[in-house]
Amino acid sequence: MTLSLFAILSAVTLVSAFIQGALGIGFALIVAPVVGILQPDHLPVTLLLLMLPLNLHVAWRERSAVDWSGAKWISLGRFAGTFAGVWLLAALSSQQLDLAVGWFTVIAAAAALFAPPFAPGRPSALGVGLFTGVTETATGIGGPPLALLYQHAKGPILRATVAVCFFVGEIMSLVILAIAGRIGADQLLAALYLAPAVLLGSALSRLTHDHIRGRGLRLGVLIFALASGAFLIVR
Repeated sequence: MTLSLFAILSAVTLVSAFIQGALGIGFALIVAPVVGILQPDHLPVTLLLLMLPLNLHVAWRERSAVDWSGAKWISLGRFAGTFAGVWLLAALSSQQLDLAVGWFTVIAAAAALFAPPFAPGRPSALGVGLFTGVTETATGIGGPPLALLYQHAKGPILRATVAVCFFVGEIMSLVILAIAGRIGADQLLAALYLAPAVLLGSALSRLTHDHIRGRGLRLGVLIFALASGAFLIVR
């Protein structure tokens, strides 16, 4: 990793960790398209590794607000979807994976922008978990379906429950990817280099998450995601 690449990815990682810590979503939506553009061979492993300390911190910080029933059913569906995600990762070329990341980013962000009110339930939690397992294992992006499921919940419930589901799901994905031989030294080193940016962004979000107006910032995140995903598709 060159110094300029490290600086760019560190800045993007720090801002994304801050946004996810404040809102509960946004990290993968921002980082995955940027990594897909600059260092596509690091997807999804580096992204999954970086999200572990971020989501652990958010889940612990707001542990009293976790919807444990929803998290249980989401994680069950997530486990099943992980295997399909590994198959998809093996079946796609690097260019096809770029397109997959781009299209999924655009579709997920558009869905999050325009979706009507939606009440969480056991079938929807299972379905969202299954879909998230596929997409996050293959591309590193899994937040928008979870955010849609809890879009009308209070901020602490959304942040805490999504963080718990992410943390459990990321461990599942990394274990399966390791068994499949999809984790390399370069991906591990990249995650190690970028970890301080994650920790700093997450720490800063602790000072502001109670004061940020989530709707406006969330809109900005999704618009950025649409632009980044579109660039990956057309480049």
